[in-house]
Amino acid sequence: MGVIIEFVIVPLGELSLSKYIAHVVKLLEEKGVKYQLTPMGTIIEVPTLREGLRIVEEAHEAMFALGAKRVSTTIRIDDRRDKDRKMEDKVKSVLEKVWGDQD
Repeated sequence: MGVIIEFVIVPLGELSLSKYIAHVVKLLEEKGVKYQLTPMGTIIEVPTLREGLRIVEEAHEAMFALGAKRVSTTIRIDDRRDKDRKMEDKVKSVLEKVWGDQD
């Protein structure tokens, strides 16, 4: 089974967040974590909730290492245990309902 976590990290008082988010993306790349960057947050897919929360904590702490004095992090967790689902599956399921069978 897998866990999908969406998180938003905001170093408060900063106008531009791109350098902070770039650092998070590099962290995810180094760890080999499957992720999707969106305009408003980052989504990761990990085997366990524990692993996902560790990654979010590491990203949160990295903001302080980059000089932030205060950081706000919001987390949303999709932990489905009855079947294995991927990020793409969730999107595909919705689009199939929107567009129907196109064959």
